[in-house]
Amino acid sequence: MAAPTLAQATKVWAKIGLLSFGGPAGQIALMHRELVETRDWLSEQQFLNALNFCMLLPGPEAMQLATYSGWKMHGEKGGLIAGLLFVIPGALVILGLSVIYAMFGRVPLVEAAFLGIKAAVLAIVLEALVKVSKRAAKTANFLWIATAAFVALFFFAIPFPLVILVAAIVGALQARNSRPHENTETQEVSWQQTTTTALKWLVIWLAPLALLIAISGPDDLMVSIGLFFSKLAVVTFGGAYAVLAYMAQQAVENFNWLSAAEMIDGLGLAETTPGPLILVTQFVGFKAGLQQGYGAAFAASAIVLWVTFAPCFLWIFTGAPYIEKLGNMPKISAALGAITAAVVGVIANLTVWFGLHVLFANLEPQTLGPASFLWPQWASINLIALALATLAGILLLKLHWGLFKTLSLCGALGMAAKLIAF
Repeated sequence: MAAPTLAQATKVWAKIGLLSFGGPAGQIALMHRELVETRDWLSEQQFLNALNFCMLLPGPEAMQLATYSGWKMHGEKGGLIAGLLFVIPGALVILGLSVIYAMFGRVPLVEAAFLGIKAAVLAIVLEALVKVSKRAAKTANFLWIATAAFVALFFFAIPFPLVILVAAIVGALQARNSRPHENTETQEVSWQQTTTTALKWLVIWLAPLALLIAISGPDDLMVSIGLFFSKLAVVTFGGAYAVLAYMAQQAVENFNWLSAAEMIDGLGLAETTPGPLILVTQFVGFKAGLQQGYGAAFAASAIVLWVTFAPCFLWIFTGAPYIEKLGNMPKISAALGAITAAVVGVIANLTVWFGLHVLFANLEPQTLGPASFLWPQWASINLIALALATLAGILLLKLHWGLFKTLSLCGALGMAAKLIAF
């Protein structure tokens, strides 16, 4: 299929941004459906190469995958549009919900609507997991790596970067038995261009923060917020959950920006809205700024968004020209292939985690020797969520409904079920 125009791609990025529920598993599934299956704008191998690369970076991998995909089709302008449209809808929703939460606390009817949407996303996630598994895990070794990655993450909570690193080493050691992926067009770029790109985005990221320090001094609340979340942006390997404990400890115990209960509520808001889960940082920033009034809360929210997502553009635009070139080198190709298999295990782990939290109200930590994992209390199963997930699967897979139509119906049904329960 011919490459899309920038206007055509922008419409699709807006659609993805509005419908990107379900955390990274749901978002990767949605992009795979829209970019690879429906429109053939990226090949399967291009998509997997990019996903492998984004899994190695700090920050939200799904947002970075969108940015790379936009860059691949329309250069830096396309990547910027794709990345911004992936973040902005969720950021606006989180901002609105943060204001509502600050004024009224939890809003059950809104939570019910998002429950219906999450149930529908579960069907999308499961579909993508099956399709990506079939295409990526083609050999016994790949299946073994994928299974090992899932077990390491779900049962032993081994750090995400370590899982990916081990997979890469295993793949590189097997390089003599592997062949490079299909040849794809690569873009030659000089080290001067790479350095210029890196410096430009480094300045875009840090210059506003430096200006804020110069104007307000290092002890200002906004400066503290900017510095803290800038540091967080470079250590968020594995997504929001990988750094949640650290962020919660610092925000709750050290800075006293919000309570532990509010921190949990903020994560709940981020889980149920479109966009990357790391948008929970926006809620934390809003609550921190609220100590000085709503004006400061909005300013803090904007600062957090800037220092959280500007680095993502730095990583992608600097590294994007090398992704497919590296994929054509035998040893690197073998390492990336093993990472692909591990990523299947990562997506499986996210899928199980997401499914458990959507379908069950209560989960209990279990231990079995050195292993620890969450196990559902079967009596706490949410039959409404199960019914909506089943309905969404039928609508999407059998009747071929569109995503927006399916998500809208399930959200409305979730609200209706809540009203009936009242």
